[in-house]
Amino acid sequence: MIRKAVLSDLDNIMEIIKETIKEMHSYNNYQWDDNYPKSKDFANDIEKGDLYVEDMNGQVCGFICVNYLEPDEYNGLNWSVNEKAMVIHRMAVDSRFRKKGIGTSLMKFAEELAINNGSKYLKTDTYSLNTKMNTLFKKLEFKLIGEMSFLGKEKPFYCYDKLLSISK
Repeated sequence: MIRKAVLSDLDNIMEIIKETIKEMHSYNNYQWDDNYPKSKDFANDIEKGDLYVEDMNGQVCGFICVNYLEPDEYNGLNWSVNEKAMVIHRMAVDSRFRKKGIGTSLMKFAEELAINNGSKYLKTDTYSLNTKMNTLFKKLEFKLIGEMSFLGKEKPFYCYDKLLSISK
């Protein structure tokens, strides 16, 4: 079940982050590290009501942040449409729960959340070396619209968007 995250979820979220960073670094993806993301980033997301978790019997097994905040680096990119979009940030799935459709479920949730909030458009980005997220975005029919320099990283971040169909 996907629900809004609460502060008591932070320990589980940070454990997922720790494992995800270790895994990312194993294939030379340094998108996340000791400096980002931190517990305060998630506490802020929770405070604003932007962080959601996949909860299986009281166990947080994944999370996603969705809001309207666009990094300044998005300016000047050739987005599909010029309208307000919801933006997906900080998403991960506990390694013990991978290959069970949780990442897809969280992304589909973000699509429904956008539609339910009157937005028919999603934007997101990920590090070019983050093969798992890049594969997920493509699988879910997000369109690669360009790349940007971000967070002082050596390689570019790929930017994606998706127009959502609102069923009647």
